[in-house]
Amino acid sequence: MLSLLPPARLRAAPSDVPVTAPRRPAVILPGLGNNTGDYARLGAALRDGHGVPSVVARVSRPDWLRNAAGLADPSYWRGTLRPRPVLDWYLNRVEEAVSEARELGSPDGKLSLIGHSAGGWLARVYMEEFGTSDISLLLTLGTPHLPPPKGVSGVIDQTRGLLNYVEKNCAPAVYTPELRYVCIAGRYIQGAPLTGSSLAATTDELVAVDAPSEVAEAVMVSADNKTAPTGPTFRARFVGQGYKQVCGRADVWGDGVVPEVSAHLEGALNISFDGVYHSPVGSDDEERPWYGSPAILEQWVHHLLS
Repeated sequence: MLSLLPPARLRAAPSDVPVTAPRRPAVILPGLGNNTGDYARLGAALRDGHGVPSVVARVSRPDWLRNAAGLADPSYWRGTLRPRPVLDWYLNRVEEAVSEARELGSPDGKLSLIGHSAGGWLARVYMEEFGTSDISLLLTLGTPHLPPPKGVSGVIDQTRGLLNYVEKNCAPAVYTPELRYVCIAGRYIQGAPLTGSSLAATTDELVAVDAPSEVAEAVMVSADNKTAPTGPTFRARFVGQGYKQVCGRADVWGDGVVPEVSAHLEGALNISFDGVYHSPVGSDDEERPWYGSPAILEQWVHHLLS
């Protein structure tokens, strides 16, 4: 029986057929006060630009009011609050998103977690409670991983002990073939003390990144930071007070909300990006890019593709 198609059409060589390797799906964990829609553009960029299917945990802004249940827990007032049961609602949303991501398919059955802000340390709680057997990567964006120091005047633990719990009870960060932690911080604005007239030195050209020796990286920062400061602005002082509540110091660099030093973890691959703002809300891809803006995404998306 004769074919109506030429032989070349019947048996195309593999090299003639473009093949895109399937990517591991990613689950995006929203930060405190954010909702699912805030990450729609990031999800679309991952899918359309890089072939990474993603699911955003379903969270609305009113959902965060559920955390007020912690006020009825005596441990809240003692500063020893634990994630469960007050954050069970969030962990359940993450589990639902992970289940949905599994259905998207994965070349090796693994997936990635992308945690923004509080979503990063909540991802660590999720991994501790639900396991890491199908997780290959935890990538955090502007996450305050470390609890504030004790005994610093004017510093109140905003998490009421939650970050102390995470530090003591969640697995330490690692960077291994089986599981990788990548922690990304932003250097958008340097804070300043509430009083005083000087800022810390701002002439750094190269930011050394604390990372395992086999994956050490460094990030170049803008030379524009070399201009001599004329004194702290009101904005720098205001931002500095926020930084102080997180890390105990006001005169540090950060993304406008989370200090750089708090967004890195010992044992992880730690990276800092200059000029990156904390949140998708209030960001501008050109003037005030956040971690998920296209130009910034291009600098870290390869961690999802390996």
